[in-house]
Amino acid sequence: MSTLNIIIGVSSGIVFFFAGYVFRRFGAEKKVQSAEDKVRLILEEADRQVEAKKKEASLEAKDLLYKTRIEFEKESKGRRQELLTIERRLISREENLDRKVDLLEKKERELSTKSKNLENKEQENQDKEDELKRLILEEKERLQKVSGLSSEEAKKILLKHMEGEVRYDANLMIKRIEDESKDTAAKKAKQIISLAIQRCAAEHTVETTVSVVSLPSDDMKGRIIGREGRNIRSLEVATGVDVIIDDTPEAVTLSGFDPIRREIARLSLERLIANGRIHPARIEEVVEKVKKEMDVSIKEEGEKASFDVGIQRIHPEIVRLLGRLKYRTSYGQNVLQHSKEVAYIMGLLAGQLDLDITLAKRIGLLHDIGKAVDHDQEGTHAGLGAELARKFGENQEVVNAIAAHHDDSESNSIYGILVQAADAISATRPGARRETLEIYIKRLEKLEAIADSFKGVDRAFAIQAGREIRVIVHPDKVGDAESAIMARDITKRIENELEYPGQVKVTVIREKRVVEYAK
Repeated sequence: MSTLNIIIGVSSGIVFFFAGYVFRRFGAEKKVQSAEDKVRLILEEADRQVEAKKKEASLEAKDLLYKTRIEFEKESKGRRQELLTIERRLISREENLDRKVDLLEKKERELSTKSKNLENKEQENQDKEDELKRLILEEKERLQKVSGLSSEEAKKILLKHMEGEVRYDANLMIKRIEDESKDTAAKKAKQIISLAIQRCAAEHTVETTVSVVSLPSDDMKGRIIGREGRNIRSLEVATGVDVIIDDTPEAVTLSGFDPIRREIARLSLERLIANGRIHPARIEEVVEKVKKEMDVSIKEEGEKASFDVGIQRIHPEIVRLLGRLKYRTSYGQNVLQHSKEVAYIMGLLAGQLDLDITLAKRIGLLHDIGKAVDHDQEGTHAGLGAELARKFGENQEVVNAIAAHHDDSESNSIYGILVQAADAISATRPGARRETLEIYIKRLEKLEAIADSFKGVDRAFAIQAGREIRVIVHPDKVGDAESAIMARDITKRIENELEYPGQVKVTVIREKRVVEYAK
């Protein structure tokens, strides 16, 4: 049973082996056939795609070729058009050149003809010139025979005669030029000065040599005097001024020629009155304190003046002296204000004459610096000012102008003349300097008396503070021509007999009226 089973099992295994072999072989063949079909399909599809790509590439190539051909034709057409334009231009230029060549040839022929004509004319002129020389020579010979003089002698006589005539004409011309120059110079100078005066706006102040201190009541006078006059003596000794206490109600007068001392006394007394404690020790303490404050104030005033005028780099000592001028007066005119005014006028004059404006202002501001020390030192303020300017480093032009502004020394630059003019303008303007009422009235009376002394004068009036005199004449006794002569004569007498600031205008009025009434 077991052997049979084994045989059956072996036989079954062989059968299954062969069956599996046949089945695998049949399946493999079938797979191969399927793969071949797929490969064939893929190849066919590839052939179709390649063919399509070929057709597409062919179409693109044809399209590109068409576009290239179109662009080439357009470019070729533009180039041909451009070449045609250039060709037309060249033809036009060639024609123009031909015309110009023809014109040049024509002008050359004309110039050749003119050159020949000129040569002929030059020859004719040369012949005429030779003929003229011959005739002149013959004429000279005949003149020499007639006059009995050689050509050299005649030439000398002629030159001598001409020299006299030329000298006479030259003298007339020189005189005319001198007169014109004087008239022009005077007119120009008046114009420059008038412009400077018009453009200068300065404050006008008048001060005196006394100061008045107001008191709250007359009882304060006794306290100022003190027991047996001790307080007033201490104040006078400490300040160096005279304290005048009189019957003037509620006022004390301080008198002194030194304006700085007088100002110190005024400020000290006002502080003592305000505080109420007045005794010698307190007086000395207050005066000393005011002196220190005054020194600071003086320096500040000098710095302010230089700043206002626009001047820099001034020595500190000069600045201090400038500040002292605020408390210095000359003929009632504040010297610091006068110096600033002269500086302004100097700058305006220098500007009109195209000079150094800064230098001119510097000279104007410092021209009276000597007045800050002339109370303490001997000499004129011009000389003292020049020495101070030289000592503290001012240049030679400034020193010379300061020294020469009152003709104490010779001026070596135009600035010396300008400072004299500016100083005169500032000093002689109306209201600049104090004039006593008595002198003022006498001057007006003298003006009217001079005018009344002429025959034919009806009335004379001094007006405009003595800067003008108007003279009314009898029309029957004085004619128009006599009026002009009278005005000139009155002017001459005023110049010779009177001293006055600025100028005096003389106006002669002649008027005749005839009045009738119809009834």
